[in-house]
Order: sequence, then C-alpha cells, then structure tokens
Amino acid sequence: MLSEALTLPDRDATTEPTLSPVTRRLLLAGATAALVLTPACGAATSGGEEATGPDDPAAQYRAFRDRYVMSDGRVVDTGNQGISHSEGQGYAMLFAEAFDDRPTFDRVYQWARRTLRRPDGLHAWRFRPDQRVKVDDPNNATDGDLYIAWALLRAADRWRDAEYRRDGIAIGQAVLSRLVVEVNGRMVLLPAMQGFNHNDRVVVNPSYYAFPALFALSRAVPDRAWQRVMGDGVQMLRGMRFGRWGLPADWVEIARGNGSQARPAAGWPTRFSYDAVRVPLHMAWAGMTDEPAVRASNNFWNDPGFSVRPAWTDLRTGQVAPYSAPAGINAVAEVTTATGWHRGISKQLPSVARSPDYYSAALAILSRIALRENPRNLMAGGPPPPAPPPRNTMAGGIRRLWNGA
Repeated sequence: MLSEALTLPDRDATTEPTLSPVTRRLLLAGATAALVLTPACGAATSGGEEATGPDDPAAQYRAFRDRYVMSDGRVVDTGNQGISHSEGQGYAMLFAEAFDDRPTFDRVYQWARRTLRRPDGLHAWRFRPDQRVKVDDPNNATDGDLYIAWALLRAADRWRDAEYRRDGIAIGQAVLSRLVVEVNGRMVLLPAMQGFNHNDRVVVNPSYYAFPALFALSRAVPDRAWQRVMGDGVQMLRGMRFGRWGLPADWVEIARGNGSQARPAAGWPTRFSYDAVRVPLHMAWAGMTDEPAVRASNNFWNDPGFSVRPAWTDLRTGQVAPYSAPAGINAVAEVTTATGWHRGISKQLPSVARSPDYYSAALAILSRIALRENPRNLMAGGPPPPAPPPRNTMAGGIRRLWNGA
C-alpha cells in the first residue's frame, strides 16, 4: 500500500516526488525486531509454530476481526500509529466474505465507501484518526482498490447482491482506465495515481500484481487490456530477479526506453521484505507454482543455512535480517512452500495471536484463504476443503489469458 512510499502530494504524475527512505514497512520491521530478536543464521530452517493438530481458519478470522475491526467498520493498523487504509479495508472485506460474515463485510465496506471513496471510484489510501483533516492525502493505493473490488465481486456471488457487483465493476473500470500505462510496449500497473509515473522511468510494486484479483476483474469487466496487464505482469516479474536468491524487490523501477532492464527502485531499501513476500503468495494462490518468484522464494525461506527464517534479505549485499520473520511471513512461507513443492503442511500455521500487529495478522489470514482455495494443498489431518467456485480458481484461466505472451 501507499504507506510504504510515504504521503505523496497531489501533483502532476511526471513530477519527481520527494521521498523519505523511512517507509511503513521499515517501521514495521523495527517493531518486529523489537519483538522478535531471534538470530537468523544457523543450521536448519524453521518457521511457524510447533503446535500440531487441525488448523481452524474460521477461529483465526474471528481473532483478526475482534482485534483489528472496530464497531464502525474501520480496520486499525496497529503497526502504523493506529491509522487505517484502503489495503486494510480491502483485506477485512475479503476475509469477511471468505468466512461468510456479511455483517462485518457491510460495516467495513460502508466505512471505506463513506470515508475513503474518491469521486473517480478509487479510494484515498489513508485515514489518520488523530489529525484534524483525517483523510489528508487524496492519492490512492492500487492494492487496496484491487482488494476492495475483488471482495465486492466475491460478495456479490456469495450473497447474490447486484449492488456489490456494480460497485466492484466500477472500481475495476477505474483501475483499468486510470492506473494502467504503457511502458516500453508493456502494460504496467501503477502503485497509485500520483508519484510513480515519471518522464524517465516508472516505479512499480511487484506485490500489487494480485493475480487472483486481476483475474476476477478480467471476468467481471471484459476488456482485453486485462490480458495484457496480467500477461505483461508475469513477463516483467520473470525479469525482476535480484540478488543471491533471484528474488523480487519490494519496489522496482523500469527505465523508459527499449531494452531497459528493471532494477530495485532508488529511494527504497533494496530488499525482499514485507511487501515482496506477497508476490509468491499471490502466485501460489493463482496456481502459478512454476514461476521463478515462487521457486526463488521457497529456496530462500527454506535455505538450510538459516536456523529460523529471516524477516528480509538485502538484494545487493546478501545480508539478512538479524531477527526472524514474524508470524505472518512464516505463514506465507509455509503455504507457498506447500504449494510450490506439492506437499502437505504437518503443523498449524502461525496464528493471529502470535502476530505482532495488523499486517502480520493479515498475512496469516491471507495465507489460510490461499491454502483453502488451492485444493491440491491440504492441512495435514484435516478434511479436504470444499472446491472454491470458479471465480476463485484461476490458474488455468490465467494461463489461457496469457498463452503465448
């Protein structure tokens, strides 16, 4: 979300923004380091919790809801000074739909629509409860918009609500018309309306390519441009392989000009970290298990040189975090590994209770939904999950969309 890039003033998209190297995910990393100071080098990989027995995703969802969703529907980011943002609203909507909790879904969505909705159908990215002007930056965050739109489409199918569908389609159309630009012959998804599209380069966040959401929107908003966004996105991600393990960076810049190579973006730490961990999760969720980003992430997370999984790695130096990954990243790693290596999970996924803040807890729930919606990967000892409806099983559909890309 846009808080990783700081507040960007409302300015022409070609204007160079003033960016601070201090980002939300860095603040989160500092908080995590203070809570989890486990050395990350040793003899064997370990991640998650040691508890055994069947996992209860619904109970984990209720724990997330009770901790982070307020009575009015505002989702609180406890790792970022109690602000709220479109990402959190979209995640909570997705979770409520997945666990058939319509009252919570309605509260969360109505708060987002009432508080964050812009005239163009997108959403302002941030709400600061302690400020006089609480929505002080009208810029959007594309991942938040995508998750809100996708959640609405899922809710429309589950609860047969035409208004949800109309709203989801309208947001999808706004994303396609306002947040997709052509760069060097490829369609690129911008992280936000302002601050990332420059005269000489475009900055992208690879984790904003939420392929399950993009595929759902491609079906609800028929337009061949979605095919290009997804197909070109896959091709670009295949070229965004950096460092010792060949991992995607949190933020990547693409220079304008034919033959230009992608590279970690100037102004951000060159890390595979709290943002980029969503890249292999989105791909695993979509069944794209053979993609380089999934293989590279699994190799990193299961490197035998680590006694525990590190929270991040620097893609220039190869340095890893001196503290272990929080519960949410461990959940992502377990699910992505199970999906990519076609194996079951023999222990409980890290829990919401073990998560130090909102974002880690959100990753823990996202991982459970991704696992549940990929029938090939079952929790050990548990019954097979029900087959998800066609709107959510998209691996074959995505591959058909970019066949020959």
